[in-house]
Amino acid sequence: MKKYIFMLLASIMCLSSCIGDLDTMPLDDNQLVGQQVYSTKDGYLGVLAKCYGSLILTGQKGGDGGDGDLEGANEGYSGYVRLLFYLQELTTDDFLMPSSSNGLRKCLNLQWTSSNASVITWTYQRLYMSIAYCNEFLRECTPEKMKGYGVWDQMSGDYLAYRAEARFIRAYCYSMLCDLFGGVPYIDETVGVKDIPVQMTRKATFEYAESELKAIVGESASDDLLKEPGQNEYARVDKVAAWFLLSRMYLNAKVWTGTDRYTDCLTYAKKVIDSNAYPLASDYRHIFLADNNTCREIIWPLAQDGLRAQSSAGTNFYVKAFVNGPMNELYQTGIGSKGWGNVRAKMTLVDAFDPADVAFRTDDTWGNTKNDKRAQFMTALDNQKKETWDNNQAMTSTFTCGYGYIKWRNVTKDDKECASGITYTSIDFPLFRTGDAYLMAAEAILRSGGNRADALKYVNEIRERAYMSGKYAKAGVSSAVSGDITDSELTLDFILAERQREMASELVRRTDLIRFGKFTKGYNWDWKNGERLGSDVDDFYALFPIPESEMTNNPALEQNEGYK
Repeated sequence: MKKYIFMLLASIMCLSSCIGDLDTMPLDDNQLVGQQVYSTKDGYLGVLAKCYGSLILTGQKGGDGGDGDLEGANEGYSGYVRLLFYLQELTTDDFLMPSSSNGLRKCLNLQWTSSNASVITWTYQRLYMSIAYCNEFLRECTPEKMKGYGVWDQMSGDYLAYRAEARFIRAYCYSMLCDLFGGVPYIDETVGVKDIPVQMTRKATFEYAESELKAIVGESASDDLLKEPGQNEYARVDKVAAWFLLSRMYLNAKVWTGTDRYTDCLTYAKKVIDSNAYPLASDYRHIFLADNNTCREIIWPLAQDGLRAQSSAGTNFYVKAFVNGPMNELYQTGIGSKGWGNVRAKMTLVDAFDPADVAFRTDDTWGNTKNDKRAQFMTALDNQKKETWDNNQAMTSTFTCGYGYIKWRNVTKDDKECASGITYTSIDFPLFRTGDAYLMAAEAILRSGGNRADALKYVNEIRERAYMSGKYAKAGVSSAVSGDITDSELTLDFILAERQREMASELVRRTDLIRFGKFTKGYNWDWKNGERLGSDVDDFYALFPIPESEMTNNPALEQNEGYK
């Protein structure tokens, strides 16, 4: 099944000369482009693949080979997952990178402006580029256009589902713009290339994404409907993905719109869980391996392949940045000596786990003897210490300062090198997975005053899987501790800590800390505000600025508070 999505992604390269760089605006109608691209069903699928691929690839050649998607951007940095790591993880209590290039130090220290962090600008541009691809597809994927191109007979049975997928990707992008930037310009398939987009409020941005998602799952008038749970091709979305995204949006609605929607969050999280289309993996560690396309828990993977989807972004970044060469002598990283070793865990992430589970044992490289199998750290390098500073109390690029985080491995479940080799990884990135839905449901119950017994059940299901106890027990793996907690231990603070243990590096931590009121003030970590032990920052840092280049291009845009 994984092979299918890469057949689609391969067709992207053939379309590049026809579609070109869309920047952040829709294409003009162009008959020549239409004749070249949309004369076959495969052409339509290729453009739909471009919508998906815009969140996976970085350019038209692969392997950072030039002709990048974003003009003027460092191609290796410009991939979506890598960019989100900088904004959603580096800014938090999870990870540190000592680099100062492209605004990374500004993100680490929470000291960015509208012009001093390129990675913020590139994130904004990539999301709008994805929206532009979706708009292009939706303009051309209509009965009238397809009849004109002579493909109606081929497309009539499928085009509504294809349209729904494009609308989902666009809604997802707007949800992320809402989260990261607040109120943003509205551009859909009806906006002309010469039109000046009108800026929506943050609430209106939320409501637009919400309305699109409800339409494509059949809850409002729409012919465009996503496929039923589990019925689409691998790495393409179905109704469960829309339910998941609605749940995540409703969990954050109080922050994004001023109105809590926790009951709605629970409704859609339960839909995800109860569908059983994407059941929890039997082993947490299997979610992050090179053969995780066989892991049924992943609702929406961003598919990666070491041969057919090469870049320095995606999970290639995750493994290489988290691992350095000497680590490969201690366990099977799947990348040999190719690691960069420039990301380390902050002390707050390490301290979220029991100290007894943190240590790496060279005779137990998978951590089978640990209680919590999620405590995947590298502590066995020479002279390695937990602190992220040297003996002079300064930040350093030496990997001995701070522990490595080794949850991502470019190997298969049986600890074998993947067929695509070690130059690029083949780990699909689990953008949406069911484990998150369990924790969203539990949090929504606590915040809405719902049935605490249900919340406890959801949390303990996640913890039993992490500890591989109960129904998750298997031979050769310790299950001495169940991981279960009691009702008296179940608090919102516990949920936040559990989310860190379960979801570290999965691009939600900044959003979580903001929702819990702990991002800017009242809770600190290594190097926040540029200080070794961290200090409070102004509340306006809970939103990123609209990039200065966008403000110049559209003077009607209103900048976020604090950046004016």
